[in-house]
Amino acid sequence: MDNIALIESFGDFKDEKGISKIDLMAIIEDSLKTLLRKRFDSDDHFDVIVNPDKGDFQIFLNKTIVEDEMSEDDDLEIELSEAKKIDPTFEVGEDFTMEIPVAQLGRRNILTLKQILATKLQEHNNAMLYEQFRDKIGEIVIGEIHHIRHKHVILLDDEGNEFILPKENQIPSDFFKKGENIRAIVETVDFKGSKPQIIISRTAPKFLEKLLELEIPEIQDGTIMLKKVVRIPGEKAKIAVDAYDDRIDPVGACVGVKGSRIHGVVRELRNENIDVIQWSKNAEILVKRALGNVTINKIDINEDSNYALVYTPVEEISKVIGKQGQNIRLASWLTGYEIDVYREASEDDDVDLREFNDDIEQWILDEFKKVGLTTAKSVLDKDTESLLNMVDLEEETIEDVKRILKEEFED
Repeated sequence: MDNIALIESFGDFKDEKGISKIDLMAIIEDSLKTLLRKRFDSDDHFDVIVNPDKGDFQIFLNKTIVEDEMSEDDDLEIELSEAKKIDPTFEVGEDFTMEIPVAQLGRRNILTLKQILATKLQEHNNAMLYEQFRDKIGEIVIGEIHHIRHKHVILLDDEGNEFILPKENQIPSDFFKKGENIRAIVETVDFKGSKPQIIISRTAPKFLEKLLELEIPEIQDGTIMLKKVVRIPGEKAKIAVDAYDDRIDPVGACVGVKGSRIHGVVRELRNENIDVIQWSKNAEILVKRALGNVTINKIDINEDSNYALVYTPVEEISKVIGKQGQNIRLASWLTGYEIDVYREASEDDDVDLREFNDDIEQWILDEFKKVGLTTAKSVLDKDTESLLNMVDLEEETIEDVKRILKEEFED
């Protein structure tokens, strides 16, 4: 096999992977030197010249001219009489350079060279893939579901690149079918062995940010700023937005008429509930907006400890806290403040005894219910002696109940 034929044997690979001729020649030069080191223990006495314009290469061996019958290594030395056959002017001690045709390396070494070339071409491709997707971290990619496994899903893009979507990076209500195209963001790109591993995510707040950029032109062009995005994947998200121009309503622009602009994002996130609020530098206003459409009487802010105490009527407590604490948790993440709620009770307010079943055993609550005492105030309004005559409970138990009611209700 001649030099050009050897190079052309890798033409298909070059075309498939988009490797330039110059890069291919550099890989060939490196591969040749690797082979020479394997064959001669060193490539110090060799020159490899690659000509990308001709698509050819040459190997030159540099020998030292020695006296006849004084050669100790025929690979590195040549006797004077042999050198003079090439050029009569040669003298002992001079360098003698000769070209080595690739065929002279032997069939086994040529096969080894092809294996080295294939390995280095693959390494080059892996390095290019790593650089390509490292620059795409935080960007949206689209892939087709290729394999569905217990702990992760494998996707392929149009170029055959493999993405891994781990279970923990999937929205809880995600349900995938083989052949389906889905969107996600590139989360990490790391080498696993010699091959880059591209991990994608659908649960990262950045995924929601990028979806909003795609759906809302004003975010994409910078007219509206995304100040912060927090989410509990598949359940609820909160977004704080602002505008450079006071004449623009950033919340309205994001939501659209009847939610038209944000519907596509909600569908992509499996009906994740998204609250959009306007950002404020005023911490009190920001906390109030972050908690949503609830009645708040007062907010005490401690800037030093990033703490906010929110005073709200009893009937608003469940709204402030939200399902499984989601609303207050997201509001804390969004504002950067730890938020606590103080339950304000008016004289007319009362609380059903059933609200205390976490602190008071049910059979005790049932005793009060039998005699028509169903609220906290109905029990607290009576003295202990009266209650002893009404319910079948020990005095110590009644005192414990009243103490709990005072702590939890009055305080």
